[in-house]
Amino acid sequence: MSATRAAAPPARPPADARPVRTPRGSTLLRHFTWTVVAALAVLAVSQQLEPFRNFQLATVAAYLCATAGLTVLTGLNGQLSLGHGALMATGAYTVALCQTAFGDRGITGAWVLPASLGAAILTTVAVGAVVGVAAARLRGPYLAGVTLAVAVVVPALTVTFDGVFNGEQGLSVPVDPPPAALGLDFPYERWQLWVAAAATLLTLLLLGNLVRSRFGRTFRAVRDDEVAARLAGIHVARTQVLAFVVSAACAGLGGALLAVLAQSASPGAFSLTLSLFLLMAVVVGGLGSLAGAFWGAVLLVALPDLTHTLTEQLALSPALAQRMEGNLPLAIFGSTLVVVMIAAPGGVQGLLSRLVRPLLARWPLRRS
Repeated sequence: MSATRAAAPPARPPADARPVRTPRGSTLLRHFTWTVVAALAVLAVSQQLEPFRNFQLATVAAYLCATAGLTVLTGLNGQLSLGHGALMATGAYTVALCQTAFGDRGITGAWVLPASLGAAILTTVAVGAVVGVAAARLRGPYLAGVTLAVAVVVPALTVTFDGVFNGEQGLSVPVDPPPAALGLDFPYERWQLWVAAAATLLTLLLLGNLVRSRFGRTFRAVRDDEVAARLAGIHVARTQVLAFVVSAACAGLGGALLAVLAQSASPGAFSLTLSLFLLMAVVVGGLGSLAGAFWGAVLLVALPDLTHTLTEQLALSPALAQRMEGNLPLAIFGSTLVVVMIAAPGGVQGLLSRLVRPLLARWPLRRS
C-alpha cells in the first residue's frame, strides 16, 4: 500500500450556494422597463393636471437633464463644475438660432425640433470637450475657477455679439404647434410636457446604462483614487474629458428644452446663479444618484414658486418684494444645503433609502 495517498478532490459547493450570473441584458431591460413605466405615468398624469402644472413638470424635466449630467460629472467622476449654466445657455442659443433659421426658410415638419435639439447637443459637446481638456489638467479650486470663468464669459459673449444674439433681449424660439392629429383644442402645455419628458427619459435611460457599464466603473475609480486608477491601466485624463463631455451634452439638452418651453433664450435666464443652483440641487438631492438628480430638479422648480408665495403673503413694498424674490431663493437653498449636510449627508435620496431599506429587509420575498 502506497505511503502517500492521492488528495481527495475538493467538495463541490451545493447548487444553491453557487453565485447566480445575471444576464448581460438584464440591466438594459430593467432600465427600459422603468422608462416605459415612467412614460405611461407622465401620459396619465398630464391628462389630470391643469396647463400650468403641466408646464411646471416640463420645466422639471428640462432641469433634470442638467442635474443628471452634473451628477455624473461631480458625483461619479469627482470633478467640480460651476459653469453648467453657461453650457445650458450654449444649448439654448443653438436651438434658438436653428429654429429661427428653419422658420425663415419656411422649413416645417416633425423632424425640425429634434434636429435643432441634436444641433444643440453637438454644439455643447464641442464646447464641453474644449473645457474638459483644460479641466482635466486642473484640480481643486483651479478647476472650480476655470468653470466659474466659463459661467461668466458665455453670457457676456451674448451681449458683446448683440448682432447675432440680440444682446440682453435674447432670441425668440419659434416652435410649431402640436400635431393636428391630437386635435385643434389640444393643450399646448401638455404637448410641451410630452416633448420634454420624452427627451429626458431617453437621456436617463442612456445615463443609467452608462453608470452601470464599464465606463461608469471607470468614472468611480478615477473619483476614488487617481493614482490607483492610473496603476490599473486607466487613462485618467481621457476619462475625465469623457465625463465632462457627457455632462455637457446633458446640460446642452436641458438648456435647449428650457428655451423651447419659454420660447426664448436670453442671458438673464442662464446667469451664474443658475450654475450655483444646479450644484446645490444635486448635493441636496443626493450626490452620485440619478434619483437624487430628480429631487434636485424638483427643488429648482418649486423654490421660485415658494418664494413668490411667501412674498405675496407679506405686506412688502414692490421694490422690497422684487429684491426678496431675487435673493431669497439663494438664501433658502443655502440654508437647506447646510441642514441637509448635517442631518442627511446623502441628500434627500440617501434619507429616503435609509427609511425604505428596513422595510425591504422585512419583505418575505427579499429574505428568500
